[in-house]
Amino acid sequence: MKLYMVSLGCSKNMVDSEMILGTIKDDITLIKSPEDADLIIVNTCAFIESAKKEAIDTILELIDYKKDNSKLIVCGCLSQRYKNELEKSMPEVDRFISIDEYSNIRNIIKDVLKSNFKSNDSFSPLNRIYTTPNYYRYIKISDGCLNRCAFCAIPLIRGKLKSDKIEDIVEEVKMAVNDGVYEINLISQDTTKYGYDLYKKLALVDLLKELVKIPGDFKIRLLYLYPEVVTDELIDFIKNDDHMMHYFDIPVQHASDKILTKMLRRSNKELLYTLFKKIRKEIPDAILRTTLIVGFPYEEEEDVLELLDFVNDIKFDRLGAFTFSLEENTKACTYPNIISEVEKNKRYERVMSLQNKIAKENNQKYINKILNDCFIIGYDEESFMYMARNYMYAPDDIDGVIYVAGKKDLELGERVNVKILDCDEYTLTGEQVE
Repeated sequence: MKLYMVSLGCSKNMVDSEMILGTIKDDITLIKSPEDADLIIVNTCAFIESAKKEAIDTILELIDYKKDNSKLIVCGCLSQRYKNELEKSMPEVDRFISIDEYSNIRNIIKDVLKSNFKSNDSFSPLNRIYTTPNYYRYIKISDGCLNRCAFCAIPLIRGKLKSDKIEDIVEEVKMAVNDGVYEINLISQDTTKYGYDLYKKLALVDLLKELVKIPGDFKIRLLYLYPEVVTDELIDFIKNDDHMMHYFDIPVQHASDKILTKMLRRSNKELLYTLFKKIRKEIPDAILRTTLIVGFPYEEEEDVLELLDFVNDIKFDRLGAFTFSLEENTKACTYPNIISEVEKNKRYERVMSLQNKIAKENNQKYINKILNDCFIIGYDEESFMYMARNYMYAPDDIDGVIYVAGKKDLELGERVNVKILDCDEYTLTGEQVE
């Protein structure tokens, strides 16, 4: 059976896609174009309005590729949230599968296709078809979220926090390391609250202590940390264990106490300043990444100025911003939503213009320095240079890359040392050195 699959949205969704593929791996041949597919699967995102639009546009596009005997299945966050409405509005789709049905997804696909599968593979993190290069891997340690931020629909889609057991995650990481994976990226909706549902405490450091015992040459990156639970214990562990990448991905969303309160965030400006200054002091080479929302209800000019001052003071290495997107059934729906899209975009441009200046200044400090352990991720035909990352760059196409003039032919995943000669806001450029 020929399968064409599209996975939209975040890396957490991609892990789900890999597990879906794992349940039917003995019965499919993955193809790169939908024209000849017997089965098309779209794993959707529904985090914000633009993600929902992308998902719907993708489904409509793929409906046109359906042949007489082919099937189209839609799963993921959009199906979870709007299954009844979608079934009525898109009868061309053969099945909408909600996230709650994933444990039975193999039988559902079997029923849609009216065929017998050879395998009996379960929907499991230990049973995936990996779609990332073999030098890095995403490991999802939990799903769902205990937070109830006023702007966010994720708890409505994914539910409450559901952590995997430490021993199961250890087994998954062992498999990755045995497969030669160098970069382990731990992900979830809220990585810092890992284990609270299972162990009645913050158990992320407990998990990390077990993971670093695994023999092998590998590094661990943490993504999606909430600021109020980035503890001193976690900072110390990242600082002192050689397996840990000095990388802190901490979405803060805003810096005005008024707006943070309206967002139902548990942090405040003082906590954020204290946290980032502590990280900079304890781990001087740490990379700080954050996410902001502009145009949230009640945001006024003084709040925007407060946010800009915060960004200028902290000088994040990586920063992304979104304009506020109103999501139904969230607390923000009860707020006055009177900030125009034009004004939201102006505020976005002000934040990103400042960040671009900061990012270039941050990058200039690497000129004439040698960066170790830069792993090759591709080759750029236009510049005739290799592209690489090291611990400073996450693999989600947000952080940028390092361009490398190689001294020899280099392989994907090969680690080299690079002397930096030039930079812009998002890239470093250099040459391979011994």
